[in-house]
Amino acid sequence: MAKLSLIIPVYNEAAHLASFMEGLIAAPCPIEREFIFVDDGSKDDSYSILEQLSKRFSIRVLRQQPNQGKGAAVRRGIREATGEFIMIQDADFEYDPSEVPALLKPLLEDRADVVYGSRFLQSLHPAPRTSSYFANRLLTWLSNLFSGLHLTDVETCYKIFRADLLKSMSLTSERFGIEIELTAYVGKTASRFCECPISYHPRTRSQGKKINWKDGVAALRHLVYYNFFRSVGESFTGLPKKYVPRS
Repeated sequence: MAKLSLIIPVYNEAAHLASFMEGLIAAPCPIEREFIFVDDGSKDDSYSILEQLSKRFSIRVLRQQPNQGKGAAVRRGIREATGEFIMIQDADFEYDPSEVPALLKPLLEDRADVVYGSRFLQSLHPAPRTSSYFANRLLTWLSNLFSGLHLTDVETCYKIFRADLLKSMSLTSERFGIEIELTAYVGKTASRFCECPISYHPRTRSQGKKINWKDGVAALRHLVYYNFFRSVGESFTGLPKKYVPRS
């Protein structure tokens, strides 16, 4: 039976980790799941809480010291993942894990190799705040222009990949540039890509939001670098033949 590896980067999320974990574990999923929590040098009690929760739940807990950024945590999780599919999940309540089965469906039906959950394909739930909305729209438009993909939400957390494709990517991003880098590399392949609508419940910086305007500025640099200055040979190691674009 197929297995989904969920990579969950954690940084200073102690206040709600227990309730988040319970919701994540209880969420439905049509296939087996592997939960990989990567504590990225938290300064609060996140790591000790994860260790305690690992006695109650079947999860893997990894630790990185010092703090290196979301991208570094995701890369560590990718190396450790053993599932046929790999997904990124933030350790908060902005995204709803009960929607994962809908994202998995195109992969399980062999209609896609990469699936993104888009916060902009529906309007029933709160969307990002105004500044984040316009920044994401700009980045998405530029990403489409540079990568040749047609997507509506480049900065979404919910991304699911076939493991053989994702593990072949030579990822280098340390922080939130991982979102741009992943998409740029997908655009360099012949992989089948689709988006599915998801809900979104944004939190504020006072509630623990980590990304800031500096990451938005850095994203512009990442868009240019990963799309134009990283060749296919530099972007992948052992890219499976089925994903290699025809010349």
